[in-house]
Amino acid sequence: MILYGSQTSPYVRRIRLFLTGLPYEFSKLNILEAADRDVLAAMNPTLRIPMLEDDGHIIFDSGVIYRYLTAKTNVSALSWYQENQLTVINAVNDSLVMLFQCSRSGLDTNEDKLFYNLQRERISTSLFVLEQQAANAEFANWRYPAMALYSLLDWIVFRELLELDDYPALLAFMAQHTQQPMVAATDPRLA
Repeated sequence: MILYGSQTSPYVRRIRLFLTGLPYEFSKLNILEAADRDVLAAMNPTLRIPMLEDDGHIIFDSGVIYRYLTAKTNVSALSWYQENQLTVINAVNDSLVMLFQCSRSGLDTNEDKLFYNLQRERISTSLFVLEQQAANAEFANWRYPAMALYSLLDWIVFRELLELDDYPALLAFMAQHTQQPMVAATDPRLA
C-alpha cells in the first residue's frame, strides 16, 4: 500500500494519522515541481493529493481513501453525525486552501469580493460550530474526525492563516492531542 502526498497537506496528514500502526509506504510529492506533477497527472486526473495505491487500485480523495481503509481494516463506519462533523471540517479546510492558493498567486484575499467573502463566511461559521463541538468534548476520542480536525488546526497554525485565540476549546483540543501517535512524525514543519 502506497500513500502519495505532501508533508504539508492536512488531507494527507489525516490519512497518515489514521494509518498509524498499519504497513504502508509514504511517497512524498511536491505537486508544484514538474517531475512530481507528472507522477500525479499520470495517476490522478483530478491532480489532487492524497491518493492511495493498493491491490492494483488507485483511490483519490482523503474521504474516499478513508472509506476504503475502513472497509479493508474492518473499522466501523462513521455515524451520520460524525460525517457531518467531517463535512464542516472539510468546508473550513477547502475554503482556507482556496484562499491560500489565491494569496500565493498574488491575489489580495482581503478584498471585498464575492468569492473571498463567501470563503471567509464559511470559515467563520464552520469554526464557530467546531468550537462548540470541541467545548462539548465531541472530539475527545482519537478517531478520524478528531484526526482531521487536528490536521486542519495545526495546518492553520503552520501556515499562519488565522488567529485561533477566539477558539479556546479548539486550542485546548490541539493541546490535548499533541502527543498522539504519529502527530510529531507527520508535522508539516518537517517538509
